[in-house]
Amino acid sequence: MAYMAASKAVSDLAQLAATAVAEKLGTDIVALDMTDQLLLSEVFLICTASTDRQAEAIADGVFEALAKIGEKPIRKEGKGQWVLLDYSDLVVHIQTQELRNFYMLDRLWNDCPKLPLIIEESR
Repeated sequence: MAYMAASKAVSDLAQLAATAVAEKLGTDIVALDMTDQLLLSEVFLICTASTDRQAEAIADGVFEALAKIGEKPIRKEGKGQWVLLDYSDLVVHIQTQELRNFYMLDRLWNDCPKLPLIIEESR
């Protein structure tokens, strides 16, 4: 089975979400191309928040940034240590360092290609 990369539209959406994460000072931002995993989503965007409160702020920032272009999540799950925003083809996982270390989603899906992201340092 040939590798099928995530669509440009979903890659662009992941980039927009990653920029919103960075604006709220989220760290360790990784976009994983899930298209070969036979999952419903094309991309998992994973990031780290330093506190529960920051995780909520990052989720709000992603929600607002994507809402500006007409994207609304199908669902939002969790609160505090792990917030998940499901945009169908893009799923955003916002975790505190403790949960990110425990669940290791990056490791779990380490055979998935990483999408290149352009993250500008906040000023």
